[in-house]
Amino acid sequence: MPGTIVSETQRHLKWRAFDPLERALMAACGLCLLGFTLAEFGDVLGRLLHHPLASAQEFSSGFFIWGVFLGGAVAVRRDTNFRIGAISDKWTGVPRLIAELARRAVMLGVAAVLIAFGYLNFLHGFGSYMTPSETPIAVLYAAIPVSGLLIGLFVIEGLICGLRNGFDAVELSDVERAIAASVAMDQPGA
Repeated sequence: MPGTIVSETQRHLKWRAFDPLERALMAACGLCLLGFTLAEFGDVLGRLLHHPLASAQEFSSGFFIWGVFLGGAVAVRRDTNFRIGAISDKWTGVPRLIAELARRAVMLGVAAVLIAFGYLNFLHGFGSYMTPSETPIAVLYAAIPVSGLLIGLFVIEGLICGLRNGFDAVELSDVERAIAASVAMDQPGA
């Protein structure tokens, strides 16, 4: 639907049930960006006024780390991440299927590494503390396995939908999408 924050590109590779999750992740990324910006602004302003904020660096680090890792996960769902399969977009049939399966296998491997080693870092993070708040650094490390879980979830979603619907479904232009939406509105029960 036009005007929504949820990406409509490659809709044939997405479940509508995950749209609220994508919306929430986009909102969280926006809040992290805002929080990072405000923390940095407060830090600079405090230093200019000779009253530095003691924990501004902790806040900016936290917002930045969580924003990057959540943003990476939502980029996988929106397929705006680094495109390791950009060439295969032009292929159809069996070559496209093989390329898409290989691409998603690599992405699942990355997700598994993020989950496994991110969780180990998270556990070790309880032994280190940020200063001056003495908050365990595990709060920052938690973003890594969370991102891995979300990436894995979105890759599996795309894999299942692609095997069911085909990976090379034709994308509708904005005009075609608007026409399809108006036709759907004219249908009884829509």
